[in-house]
Amino acid sequence: MRLIPSTLTLSLLLLGPAVQAAEFQVHPTLVDDQKAVLATVEPAKMLVARARIGGTVVLLKAREGMMMEAGAELALVVDEKLALQIKALEQRIQSQEAQRAKAELDFNRIDELVKRGSASQAQLDQMKTALDVANRQLAALGSDRDVILQQTAEGTVRASGNGRVLTVPVAEGSVVMPGETIATLAEDTYILRLQLPERHARFMRTGDQVRIGGRGAMSSDREALQTGTVRVVYPEIKGGRVVADVAVDALGDYFVGERTRVYVSTGTREAFMVPRASVYVRSGITFVRFPDGREIVVRTGETRGDSIEILSGLAAGDTVVTP
Repeated sequence: MRLIPSTLTLSLLLLGPAVQAAEFQVHPTLVDDQKAVLATVEPAKMLVARARIGGTVVLLKAREGMMMEAGAELALVVDEKLALQIKALEQRIQSQEAQRAKAELDFNRIDELVKRGSASQAQLDQMKTALDVANRQLAALGSDRDVILQQTAEGTVRASGNGRVLTVPVAEGSVVMPGETIATLAEDTYILRLQLPERHARFMRTGDQVRIGGRGAMSSDREALQTGTVRVVYPEIKGGRVVADVAVDALGDYFVGERTRVYVSTGTREAFMVPRASVYVRSGITFVRFPDGREIVVRTGETRGDSIEILSGLAAGDTVVTP
């Protein structure tokens, strides 16, 4: 049997969309005037591992792209002259030990003669002085040996912090001088470094929030944006630009030097913002609907959350219908 809807049911069906619709009155709203700039992924700190002694690189463990922990061995530099110097010092130490033993023997002999009255106190003092000199010379030679051993130990080049190896400008067998770079490491904490024209410097403050676009310098994806925080604004303008660092989570998989788009606030401006649900597209043309059912063509701008900017087509005080 076919059911015929009642008049009340037809009325509810026809009025349903109107009942659920809402009205939004358009007013100028102050919004941040955001500018898109390119930021470069940089390490928070660049760690440079240098050779502390001159010599030959006999072992090189650092490779580009490797992750290194603080204190990890990167390379070993050996100076063959240090080994020869240690060998020479060992011979001098043995000779000095023999002289010290003789001085100690002479002192003990004179001390025994003094007790018997066969030698003078002056002779005893002379032997004691000779023994003290021998002991001090032996200690000095031992210190010289410790210095050379420490120089040999300094041939081991270690990482000063956790980071990823960026460059290794030497190879095994290379001859290096003291202070020469063995490897450069990027600290495992990355930041975004951006440069703004100096006219925007007064708008940038530490702690400001910025939006980061999709990965890649040419990406213009404004839907999936990350949020970053300005950690420092450098108080120096170079080449007409101010430099600032932005802290962002999950930058560890970026390449150092990779560029990405960042949206920063450069002041405020007035704009007409309406709910995104009130704007619809038909046949490639964007419309909004008035409460009386009329439709008007509008030109839209950027989207911010659940609102969209209207560039033209509406005036202050207009009312649009939002489902």
